[in-house]
Amino acid sequence: MKKRKSLSEGYYYILPWFIGFLIFGLYPLVSSLYFSFTDFTMFNKPKLIGFSNYVYMFTSDREFFPSLLVTFKYVLFSVPMKIVSALFFAVLLNRKLRYINLFTTIYYLPSILGASVSISILWRFMFSLSGLVNTIFSKIGMKPIPFLEDPRYALFSISLLVVWSFGSSMVIFLAGLKQIPKELYEAASIDGASKFKEFFLITLPLLTPSLFFNLIMQLINSFQSFTSAFVITHGGPMKSTYLYMMKLYNEAFSNFKMGYASALSWFLFLVVLSVTYTIFKKSDKFVYYME
Repeated sequence: MKKRKSLSEGYYYILPWFIGFLIFGLYPLVSSLYFSFTDFTMFNKPKLIGFSNYVYMFTSDREFFPSLLVTFKYVLFSVPMKIVSALFFAVLLNRKLRYINLFTTIYYLPSILGASVSISILWRFMFSLSGLVNTIFSKIGMKPIPFLEDPRYALFSISLLVVWSFGSSMVIFLAGLKQIPKELYEAASIDGASKFKEFFLITLPLLTPSLFFNLIMQLINSFQSFTSAFVITHGGPMKSTYLYMMKLYNEAFSNFKMGYASALSWFLFLVVLSVTYTIFKKSDKFVYYME
């Protein structure tokens, strides 16, 4: 009786979460899948049209493949830079330094702010032709660089905003570093191994679970990036920063093609699912778990 009572009490506790999941999670997910097969414009009732949205996506939409290519470039720019930056500062902060907790907090703060609208606006002013970065360049005799005005630099420039907020990945790396046995470093030191060898032969292999987790999370987040491109460059110049999520947003809230936007969202879901599944399948070749 006591077990049944405690079990029923447990169900009552999770009931609010379960109701929230059904209303705000499962229902929108199923609805968007249904809408992706309809001609729904918010001003008419959804009308089933089969796979027409998906056929149009691959055959007639001139913005689809360019936006997808820009997004893949953005992911290739931002994810490695963010992971490397997070790993570098995690290794740095893992040492016994004075005020280490203060420095950790300072480096984590940008992660809280993230790529919000206010930070994106600040980033736009910093990297504009007359912004802070080019003002510093002019003071040291360098020519201004059109970070946001030139298609060659724009995508890389907005990628830096994502790299700037590496705090959450850094904390995960720090937690992983704390789990590495110190005896391994002591043995390596006795054998005469350099710090360089210790990092690549001990630290990095034993840190692969944290690296794997950060890689998956950052890939998912980067594919869904929207705010920085929308606020800083509006998808320009010459649509060099026209990310897939901007394409989806414009179809839904500018063209009011909610059915087609739902199809775009489900295609993105399949892309992210395929990428993460492939990495999971290959993870046993580069992820080492201590027993």
